[in-house]
Amino acid sequence: MRGRRGAPLAAPGGRLGAAGADRVGLTVADTTPADGPLGGIRILDLTTVIMGPFATHILADMGADVIKVESPEGDSLRHYEPHRHPGMAGNILNLHRNKRSIVLDLKREAARAALDRLIATADVFVHNLRPKVVARLSYDYARVRSLRPDIVYCGAYGFGARGPYGDKPAYDDLIQAGSGVAALHGQVLGDPAYVPTVICDKLTGQTVAYAILAALFQRQRGGGGQAIEVPMFETTIEFNMVEHFYGSAFEPPLGPPGFKRLLDPSRKPYRTRDGHACILPYSDRNWQDFYAFTGRLEFRDDPRFIRLSDRVRHIGVLYGMLAEEAPRRTTAEWVAFCDEAQIPCMPVLSLEELPRDAHVRAVELFGEAEHPSEGLYRTLRSPVGFSAAPFRIRRHAPRLGEHTVEVLTEAGLTSAEIHALSAARAAPGSPPTD
Repeated sequence: MRGRRGAPLAAPGGRLGAAGADRVGLTVADTTPADGPLGGIRILDLTTVIMGPFATHILADMGADVIKVESPEGDSLRHYEPHRHPGMAGNILNLHRNKRSIVLDLKREAARAALDRLIATADVFVHNLRPKVVARLSYDYARVRSLRPDIVYCGAYGFGARGPYGDKPAYDDLIQAGSGVAALHGQVLGDPAYVPTVICDKLTGQTVAYAILAALFQRQRGGGGQAIEVPMFETTIEFNMVEHFYGSAFEPPLGPPGFKRLLDPSRKPYRTRDGHACILPYSDRNWQDFYAFTGRLEFRDDPRFIRLSDRVRHIGVLYGMLAEEAPRRTTAEWVAFCDEAQIPCMPVLSLEELPRDAHVRAVELFGEAEHPSEGLYRTLRSPVGFSAAPFRIRRHAPRLGEHTVEVLTEAGLTSAEIHALSAARAAPGSPPTD
């Protein structure tokens, strides 16, 4: 893929911060130029909070030069607590690693002129501004394309721009409510409820990332640039309906929507003698082994449970039996039996327990790094492994506007022009360039 590399940071292999450098599992920022599958691809990131930044987080970890364009106030996620210094909340330390931050006040014409210069150097322009805001700032696809004809332009919205919800604000709770996710809990628990993670934001962020990759691939094959729309609402509906179409996929319907096994109130982690576990016999052999182990031989020849389709229709009975049996043994005993019998089983791990899990430790998913201003922090590496480009932190999460001068200089602005931007408050806080 065609693109540009940013200027090298410092000596290759350098360590940023000596403190903690000898710790086991310490992740040290790499100071070589951008590398990985997307090395040389420049992305202008005008997104905020989680959805868009999660998308560019994925692309930055793959080697893209992600330039995060922030307002003078900075991304609101920066100001969450706890933090060691204002504007550097713990949530951003991994989410914004391998990115550069510049500050431009796009309400000012001089800042928009500087952004225009940057667009001419970019491969991708991604934002999560509502359509009316984008139009007001004059950064719709037609204008951005006039500055860089082969640009990949991605608008990540709450709702598709053509529909009546096009300019509604969107938050994860709102999308969970509108997309049927919250209602699924109501079918199981009696009242609608939200999944306690921003599932719609992160799902849509992943969709943004793979859509941008597909567009870059098409451009590489001679297809030119294009505009991409990724709406949270529609993306989550598609995600939700994969299994829940069920009988409603046919016309006329052969049954209501909703996958029966997933909506049974008895489907939940089971209380064991000392904790909770997911115990999930699935195949015919799994269930036969489970009946033998628990002594529940009355289920073995019951016609309701012999075939998968029959078990699904009567799954509540089986889940009820599981709930009766689980407390008779410890979690470790269940895991040992199920692993031996090849029955799917996992203990219920808390967030605090995850880094101590044997598998998580073996694959070195968590590590530590030393941030130049924030000190020692815990890292979570990219779960995707590329044999030709092992994961590494090229840059720690940037402070607000840390790279404004560096990036604008790369875009061709002179020292005098950068000073003028700072004086006009169009790029506030920019340090001297000479």
